[in-house]
Amino acid sequence: MSNLVNVPKSGSLANTNSNANSPHLSTWLDDIFNRDLPSIFTSNFNTGITLPKVNIEETADDFKVYVAVPGLKKSDFQIDLDNQLLSVSTQNQEENEHNERNYTRREFGYSSFKRTFNLPEIVNSDEIDAKYEDGILSIHLPKKEEAKQKPARSIKIS
Repeated sequence: MSNLVNVPKSGSLANTNSNANSPHLSTWLDDIFNRDLPSIFTSNFNTGITLPKVNIEETADDFKVYVAVPGLKKSDFQIDLDNQLLSVSTQNQEENEHNERNYTRREFGYSSFKRTFNLPEIVNSDEIDAKYEDGILSIHLPKKEEAKQKPARSIKIS
C-alpha cells in the first residue's frame, strides 16, 4: 500500500465528512479502487504463447537470428520481408472435445505472436533462408558481398 493521501475527484484535501466514524459509500468505493490490485488483475491475460526469446549473432559474413519456439511445427510459422522489415509470426489454434458419461467438455485455445526486425541495408535480402529444428527457428541473413569484412592484408609500396 502507498503512503500517499487519496485526493477526492474534487481535488480538495479537506475532510468533507462531518461524521468521521461512518464512511460514505463514495469513500468506501475509492478505498477499494485505490488499493493495490492482486497480480492476477494486473497481469497479461494472454494465456497463449508469449513473445519468444531471440538471440542474434553477427559474423563477418552474415547475421543469424535464433528464435526459441518449442512445441510448434515448421508449418506454423510465417516469415515475411517487406522492404527491410523482417516479420516472424505464428498462429496456433487448438480444440479438444471430451465426451464422458452425461457431460461434454470442450476446450479450445488460440495463441499467436509476431516479432519484427529492422534489417540493416547490408543484408542480402535475396539470400535469406530459415530452418526449424529442435524448437529453434534459425534465420540466416547473409551480408552483401561489398559489406563483408575483408581479411587484413599488406599493401606493397611502389
